[in-house]
Amino acid sequence: MKIAVVGTGYVGLVSGTCFAETGNTVTCIDIDQSKVTKLSNGEITIYEPGLEKLFLRNIKEERLKFTTNLAEGIKDASIIFLALPTPPGEDGSADLKYVLGVAKDLGKLIKPNDYKVIVDKSTVPVGTADKVHNAILTSSKEVLANNESIENAFDVVSNPEFLREGVAVDDFMKPDRVVIGTSSEKAKKLMGDLYAPYVRQGNPIIFMDEKSAELTKYAANSFLATKISFMNEIAQLCERLGADVDMVRRGIGSDERIGKRFLFPGIGYGGSCFPKDVQALIKSSEEVKYNFQILKAVEEVNEAQKLHLIPKITAYFNNNLKGKHFALWGLAFKPNTDDIREAPALYVIDALVNAGATITAYDPEAMKNVQSLIGNKINYANNQYDALQNADALIIATEWSEFRTPDFDKINASLKNKIIFDGRNLFEVPQMKALGYHYESVGRA
Repeated sequence: MKIAVVGTGYVGLVSGTCFAETGNTVTCIDIDQSKVTKLSNGEITIYEPGLEKLFLRNIKEERLKFTTNLAEGIKDASIIFLALPTPPGEDGSADLKYVLGVAKDLGKLIKPNDYKVIVDKSTVPVGTADKVHNAILTSSKEVLANNESIENAFDVVSNPEFLREGVAVDDFMKPDRVVIGTSSEKAKKLMGDLYAPYVRQGNPIIFMDEKSAELTKYAANSFLATKISFMNEIAQLCERLGADVDMVRRGIGSDERIGKRFLFPGIGYGGSCFPKDVQALIKSSEEVKYNFQILKAVEEVNEAQKLHLIPKITAYFNNNLKGKHFALWGLAFKPNTDDIREAPALYVIDALVNAGATITAYDPEAMKNVQSLIGNKINYANNQYDALQNADALIIATEWSEFRTPDFDKINASLKNKIIFDGRNLFEVPQMKALGYHYESVGRA
């Protein structure tokens, strides 16, 4: 099958590469010439475990190509995926200018006798498929003769992505489910054929109407965000009651109705999806005059949780952080990614620097992105142990695997004092007491 993917960001590049991996011919389209040149030359532009190997293999086999020319990219494609940014506006609503802009361009390119399926792969508000359909149809009238129409030459489908950064390749190649929103039998057949190789083990392709598919993505991410914020509230309660949040987590996670995942307390969620999608669903609710109270609380709890360690740090140093120097392990919003969007570490940095402290940070992948964002507001180390030199305490903000079993002798030799503030509960409290550390984590005594 011939496929076009418009947008080579995280979703577009992963999707395009994984579609090519099952034998499809994929052309990815982006307006950024320098990015397209890099990708065409085999230089991957995002960090995602396992992606580069597939990316290079499919370029070599000429199943994966890149261009800045939309007309060229979609010419032979039967399915066109829109994997474009939908950033939050000032009011929290999803901004559809990129999606609708491309839709208008497609309207001038689609031919009356050349059927194509246009797929919203981006996370978009309910009703976007209708807006894309209308934008394409309206734009087409500018180039067609009066007696021509592309009304029957295309269908718009909603096919939300469910990719977790850090394991996106596995998520795409072996999905829990594929959600496809369409009212067209012709589009349903094409989409079913495309995804058949990815669900051979029996995981479902779930067909539904377009609006339900659009809402499914927001509902899924918002529910997971709710689980995280709920556990962070439980952690707050544990600290005040003298309970252990890890014990509580295990106790409730063994209930199959609740499940074990997304129950780990910490210093809040970040990234490109959860914050944006929660905000967008709240805004969509307001537009139909519904007050989504739970999600508003989820957002409020998460914003506060990002600074959960700051009062602990401030109290330990007698409410005076001026002149204190901290080591910070982790900058990405989660491990196995270089994504720093809404990363809790950035909130920690702002709070400490504003209080007069200095910071040396280390992250395996995200330091370049942070330096591009905040420059030399902090220092950057070559490795996790170099970050510890002459630090008054260590702060952990991201749960990278390499941080889980560190060399404590090296830590002891570099830190001024045995003090760790752990925002991800990487270590066991008895272990840290035995090693002689002042150790504070989340939801544990």
